[in-house]
Amino acid sequence: MSASKREEVVSHLRYIRLELREMHQMLIKDDLLPDLNHVKEVHAQLDALHEILLNKGNKKINSEFGGI
Repeated sequence: MSASKREEVVSHLRYIRLELREMHQMLIKDDLLPDLNHVKEVHAQLDALHEILLNKGNKKINSEFGGI
């Protein structure tokens, strides 16, 4: 994986991790559900990360995860 793609993946993962941590804290501490738009934003980040990884090459991913 090229350095720029690696940085892009790391950036996406960092963002997703922080957002999920915030949602978890809302659920645990405040007993509140996260805003639907916030959840959709994190989902869009996961989709973007998925696209980056798909562009890397499907053969390695498919064989590693049994064709998922």
